[in-house]
Amino acid sequence: MKSPLARHLRRAAIRHERRARTPGAADGPLRLSLAELLSLHGEGSLPVLVMLLSMFTLIPVGGAGWFVSFFIGALGWYWARGREHVALPASLGRLSLNERWSLRSLHGLAWLYQRANRWLRPRWQAWRHEGTRGWWGAWIAVMAFIIFLPLPFGNVLPSLSLVLLGLGWMFRDGLALLAASAAGVGAVAYTVAFGQVAIDLTQRGWNWLFG
Repeated sequence: MKSPLARHLRRAAIRHERRARTPGAADGPLRLSLAELLSLHGEGSLPVLVMLLSMFTLIPVGGAGWFVSFFIGALGWYWARGREHVALPASLGRLSLNERWSLRSLHGLAWLYQRANRWLRPRWQAWRHEGTRGWWGAWIAVMAFIIFLPLPFGNVLPSLSLVLLGLGWMFRDGLALLAASAAGVGAVAYTVAFGQVAIDLTQRGWNWLFG
C-alpha cells in the first residue's frame, strides 16, 4: 500500500541532496518544513498527521515536543469525532528542520513505509473498529500529555505508540495497534515511576534541609 510512497520520499531525499551539493542552487541551507513533509504524502489524513507530529517530537528542535504536544492532544479529539482529514495550522506547518534532519527524516520515512508495506496487513480488525475511535482519541490525548512533560527521554515511548497507531490504522493492522497499546502502557509506567522517584527525592531533600 505504501511502497509507492516510500519510493516517492526516497526520490525527494535524493533531489534534496542534489540541491544541497549544487553550488548556487539555493540561497541558504535547505530546510524542510512540516507542511512540506505532509504535502509529500499527497494527503492530510489524520493518521498520517498523528504519526508525523509524533516523530517530530523526537527530533532535537528546541521546544518542539512541548509545542507539538498541544496539537497532538487536539488531534485526539478529532480522532474521537471520526474526522478523517484535518488541516495543518499555519503556525505548526512553519516548523522546519535543518538540512541534516531534513534528509534523515525523508530517508527515515521512506524506510518506515517500506518496512510497513512488508510487515503490516489487515488483521485483528476488532482493534480498528469504528467503535474504538473514542478509546484511541483518549489514548492520543494521554500520549500527548506524557510528551508534554519534561521527562528525560520521555518522548520516546509515547511517540512510538502514536507512530504504531497511525501505521496500524492506515494498514488496518490490529497487531500494530496492540503494539501501540503496549508501547503506551510502557510510557505510562515510565512516567509513574519517574514521578515516584521525583517525589521521593523531593521528600528526602526537604527532610535534609528542614528535618
